[in-house]
Amino acid sequence: MNKQTGQASRLLLVLAIVVLVAVIITFLIMKMAQRPPAPPVPGDDTPPQPIYEATLGDIRFVFQSAINRGNVLRVSEIVNKQYSSYNLKNFTTGEKLIMVTIGAQNKGRENIERGAWDIENIVDSEGRNFVALSGYTIAPWLPANTLCGELLKPAFDPTPCTKIYEVAKESTGLKIRVVTGVNNSPTNMSSDKIDTTLLDLIVN
Repeated sequence: MNKQTGQASRLLLVLAIVVLVAVIITFLIMKMAQRPPAPPVPGDDTPPQPIYEATLGDIRFVFQSAINRGNVLRVSEIVNKQYSSYNLKNFTTGEKLIMVTIGAQNKGRENIERGAWDIENIVDSEGRNFVALSGYTIAPWLPANTLCGELLKPAFDPTPCTKIYEVAKESTGLKIRVVTGVNNSPTNMSSDKIDTTLLDLIVN
């Protein structure tokens, strides 16, 4: 009787070991059959690269310069000499003045008519918009050859457009909005059917 009991115990032990091994093998097979986790996408943690040029339709917009003029435009620094005989005063702000030049180049085969393109607001990293200064008070400090919106002939050098902006001192990550009418049409430009994008600025 004891012999039979011992044999039964050994049989149960062997069965238990067999079941345990089978469970382990099954677990390993299921684990291997699972799809491995997707590898991380390269560049997920990489900040986006700055954009200094962009093409809208046939117009290639390219960043040329952005100059921090401080908080004063002095009469002695006037560049448009046609205003030199006027009774002018320094232009002063409590913030900072940024002078931006963007070039526009026609990459197509036909002329792009006057009024089909422009540069608009400066936008900072907080999404704040700063509108270009305009009118007689700022014109003396703008080059006479600032040709914003002028006719673009095919394959000519980029046509410069220069504007001066009053920007908050705390603003960083500045970008400029460039714009053209859909299909580079001045008619679309005037009716707000536009293509637009942002270019990064390097402010010196």
